[in-house]
Amino acid sequence: MDGLLIKLLVSPVLVVLADALFPEVNYLSLYYSIGVGFVLALAGYWLERIILRPGTLWLTTALDMIAGFVITYVSAFILPAAIQITPMGAGFVAIFYGVAEYLQHGWLIQTGRVSEYE
Repeated sequence: MDGLLIKLLVSPVLVVLADALFPEVNYLSLYYSIGVGFVLALAGYWLERIILRPGTLWLTTALDMIAGFVITYVSAFILPAAIQITPMGAGFVAIFYGVAEYLQHGWLIQTGRVSEYE
């Protein structure tokens, strides 16, 4: 449960930060970027529950990065109005998200919190 709470806090912050830093990521409203962050958090938690075990750190992180790219890029087609997300911008979000997920996955494995998913 700690993993989900951290994801629900960190993922929206990462998307908002990417929206502020990169012109390739341009959400019309702060609510859109926060909403995409929540979707990333829930998808990441779901992937963690299914795949994350000791020895799967890089695999889980790579799948999270791919999911982060796809969710961010597809959000431009799902959310209404003038939203501009380029593939490069989705890649920036995926890199931010991947680094955060790598750190969190390492922490979950080291502290033994992965076993609670089983």
